[in-house]
Amino acid sequence: MLSPLKNLLVQLFGFTEESAASVSDAHGVQLATAVLLVEVMRSDASMGEPEYATALSALRSKFALSDSEMQQLLSHAEHTAKHSSDFFRFTSAINQHFTHDQKIRVVEHMWQVAYADAKLDAHENHVISKVAGLLHVTHGEYIAAKLRAKRAAGLS
Repeated sequence: MLSPLKNLLVQLFGFTEESAASVSDAHGVQLATAVLLVEVMRSDASMGEPEYATALSALRSKFALSDSEMQQLLSHAEHTAKHSSDFFRFTSAINQHFTHDQKIRVVEHMWQVAYADAKLDAHENHVISKVAGLLHVTHGEYIAAKLRAKRAAGLS
């Protein structure tokens, strides 16, 4: 009886068993964070090596993973991001497991990815703004994170 309902959810909302399970497992928070960084990369039409390197650096500073685990995480995040229709399940995992300061730091990492190529795309700005709202980061905290990332990129 649940199978038809599950199939409907997959068709209507883009949920897959793999992505639903991945957020609930032990590595779900890592994947959720990586997906949000990948979404910033994907929102820039000229995604390149600087964004990828910055995302890796951000994940490395947040999680103690080996280089191969980091590559696997980012690869899985790219696949998951391509097949996701919203940010809610990822921001929910972060909201459940991160402190408020850690959530602000995720937003700052997103800004760092956006500024990695020394220019800010309107789509990058939109994605980060939307995610910050879902993470309950105030507008002032959002702007402060943006300014810190901009300074760190040498753009201010």
